[in-house]
Amino acid sequence: MRATLTMRATLTCALVLLLLVACGNRATIPVADVPQGRAVVVVSGLASISPFTSPDDACTVGLAAGSSDTALREQLTTKGHTVYTAPAMAGPGRVTDRTGFGGFAACPAALPENTTIDTTGSIDLAGEHLARFIDFLHTDKAVDEVDLVGHSMGGLYARAAVRALSDAGSPVKVRSLTTIGTPWQGSYLSDYANGTVPLSDCLTDQFCESQMKGFAEDITAVYVSGSAREVGQAYLMGPRGWNQVQAGALGKIPVTLIAGDRFTRPGQTNVWPNDGIVALRSALAVDIDDAVLPHRRCFSFADTHSDFVSAIANLAADTALTWDPHVLDVVSGAINDATTALDEPNRQGCPDR
Repeated sequence: MRATLTMRATLTCALVLLLLVACGNRATIPVADVPQGRAVVVVSGLASISPFTSPDDACTVGLAAGSSDTALREQLTTKGHTVYTAPAMAGPGRVTDRTGFGGFAACPAALPENTTIDTTGSIDLAGEHLARFIDFLHTDKAVDEVDLVGHSMGGLYARAAVRALSDAGSPVKVRSLTTIGTPWQGSYLSDYANGTVPLSDCLTDQFCESQMKGFAEDITAVYVSGSAREVGQAYLMGPRGWNQVQAGALGKIPVTLIAGDRFTRPGQTNVWPNDGIVALRSALAVDIDDAVLPHRRCFSFADTHSDFVSAIANLAADTALTWDPHVLDVVSGAINDATTALDEPNRQGCPDR
C-alpha cells in the first residue's frame, strides 16, 4: 500500500535522486549458493506500478525496478539470488513507462495483462495474476522454486498466489514468504474510512490525521472496489475473514514478518505505533492464529512504510522499509535460512498477544 493519492501529487521528480543514495552501506551477508531453478519474486503493493525485470534485464531510465522494488532487487541480486520483479499496474492492463516520483522507462518488454497484477483489484484476483506470472517463470525461465517477498499489500497478494498455485496444481514450489509492512490485520487508514477506527485514535497527530482523511477521500473518489476496500480489519479478520479462509495454505512455508514503527505516541490505540500506513500489530500479525501462520518470525525497525511516506514526512530515503539496508539484510537472511526455518521455534521475535 502506498500513501494517499492526494499527497502523492505534491511530490516532484527530484526526490527520486534521494532514493538512489539509499542503496549503499550494506552489512555483509554471505553470498547465497542458489541452485538452478530457484528464484526470488518481489511483489509490490496497493496502487503501485512496477515493471517486470529479470536477473539480466531491468529499466535503464529512472529506477531500475520502480520505487518499491529497486533496492530489494539490487540487494538480493548482489547476494547471488536470481531475482524477478512481478509486473504491477494500478488498474488493468500492461505496465507502461512512468514519469514523476519513482519513474522508470526503457524497461524489459511488458508482459500480458493476465500475468500483471492489478494493484487496485481484489486481493484474490491479484493472487491469481501473480500465480500466472510464476507459472510463466516456470515455463519460460525454468523456475521450479520461488521465495516470495511482498511489500505492503504485495504480501497478501503473494499469500493469495500460494493458494492459487496449490489449487491449480502448479509444479512450482513456494519455498518461503517474507512480508514487509504488510497489513495482515488491515490498515487503520481503511478502518477509519470504514468507520471502525475514530480520528481521535491519532491522538491529535496531524500527519496521522491527514493520512486517514486522505485515504477516506481516495476510497470515495478512486477505489470503488478492490484491495483498498478489502484492507480493513472487518474483511481480513474474524471466523469468516479472508485470513481464516486461507488457513492451511502456509502449512509448510516459513514466513518472515517485517514491520515499521517509525511513528509512535504515548498511550495505546488501534493506531500506534505505526509506519505511516500500517500499525505494528497488523504488520506482525499479532492476532492471527497459528493455524493461519504456523511458521513465523518477526522483525521491526524504526522505519516508515515506504519511500513515499518518508518523503512526505521529510525523512531520509533509507528510513523506508524497502530502502533501509538493515531491512534488506533481514530479507536476504530470511531467504538464505528458508531451508532450516521450519525446524526453528515458531513466533521468534514476535510480540505476545
